[in-house]
Amino acid sequence: MLDGKMLTRKYWRRAFRKKRDAIATRLFDTRLGRDILVSALGPRVKTMTVDCGDHVLSFSPADYIGRKVFRKGHFERDHVDRLLSVLQERGLLRTGVTLLELGGNIGTQTCYFALSKAYDRIITVEPDPRNFRLLSANIADNGFDAMVTAVNCAAGDRGGELDFYLNHKNHGKSSALRQSASDEKISVPVRTVPDILAQAGTDPADIGLIWMDIEGYEPVACRSMIDLMAAKVPLYMEFTPAFYGKEQARIFVAELAGHYSECLAFFEDRRQPMRVIDLPVDGDQFDVLFLP
Repeated sequence: MLDGKMLTRKYWRRAFRKKRDAIATRLFDTRLGRDILVSALGPRVKTMTVDCGDHVLSFSPADYIGRKVFRKGHFERDHVDRLLSVLQERGLLRTGVTLLELGGNIGTQTCYFALSKAYDRIITVEPDPRNFRLLSANIADNGFDAMVTAVNCAAGDRGGELDFYLNHKNHGKSSALRQSASDEKISVPVRTVPDILAQAGTDPADIGLIWMDIEGYEPVACRSMIDLMAAKVPLYMEFTPAFYGKEQARIFVAELAGHYSECLAFFEDRRQPMRVIDLPVDGDQFDVLFLP
């Protein structure tokens, strides 16, 4: 039998654990606490899944986007909401159309678009094999299999194989363009946009929006979808003059201006309508919506 001292020690150990766990629960339910927790996880934890309210997301806790999801419960969901609001205001949300997403990453924006029900179908393209595994899991875990087709390749102006560089700190920065000496080079399949659509059984006329975030490879991808641009399909992209270089940025702007005349640029502190030909060819990264 346990003597009185041992019972007392057990009581106080249980009381201490209960109090400690209550304090930890309150702490880790704050953004600061979640930041501390996810930053302290070691390399043995490869994947986490969190309940984001109306969906779940699986991610790598070692990745920048994953940590953002864990801390905030989303990753730039407001960008999707903002874009859909603009398209709605301008009468550019058609029924029965398909979203083409180039740069699906782990499926954050894919899920937000699917939840919005603004598009009947989504084709999401992602070349990074680490991201693609999580993208596929997030599509399946949220029951979006019937709506979303995921394609594991890069979108380019030719078919075949492509050198691709994995960023190990921010998987969203992995790119066909090497950005850091620590990036790991792998080979990934590359396909043209018409081939991607054909393989997915999608008529190009059904594309209602192109969403593109492919870390500096946008000019190459755009050369692959001249027909979509000629049809003036709304095109939303991350525009990064620093990736292109000033002269190549000028050339890219001129190419875009050959198909779209007006656009809406989303700078950090403002939203600015402008002519496509007037887009800045130097300075910081910004998002831009090319309008029909």
